[in-house]
Amino acid sequence: MARNLDDLMASLPDERRRRVEVRALELATLRDLREATQHTQKQMAAVLGVGQDSISRLEKRSDMLLSTLRHYVESMGGELNLVVQFPDRPPVVIEHLGVETSVRRVPRRSTPVSV
Repeated sequence: MARNLDDLMASLPDERRRRVEVRALELATLRDLREATQHTQKQMAAVLGVGQDSISRLEKRSDMLLSTLRHYVESMGGELNLVVQFPDRPPVVIEHLGVETSVRRVPRRSTPVSV
C-alpha cells in the first residue's frame, strides 16, 4: 500500500527528517523532487494515469502549465504555492488563479523557496 509523504516524514528520526528537509531546499528539478520523495516514474505514471514515458518527458520540460505542475506535486503528497515578490513589499501567495479573493500575504520573515 502506498504511503503518504507526511506519514513517511513523520516516521523518520528527527535528524533524518532535518536532513531531508534541508536537501529539499536544494532541489532543482522535478526529477530531484520525485527521487527525494522516493517515487519512481512508474509510480507517478500510475497515480497520474499516464505512461511512464509521459513522466520522463514532463520532467525534462522547462515550461509547463501551472495546473500540470500542481497536479504532479500533489500526486506526491505535496502542495504547490506560487509566490510573488516585489521590492519593499511582503511576498504574496497566489492560491487560485483567476479568483478575486485568491491572494494572501506571507509573513515577511518566511523566505519562499523556488524549485
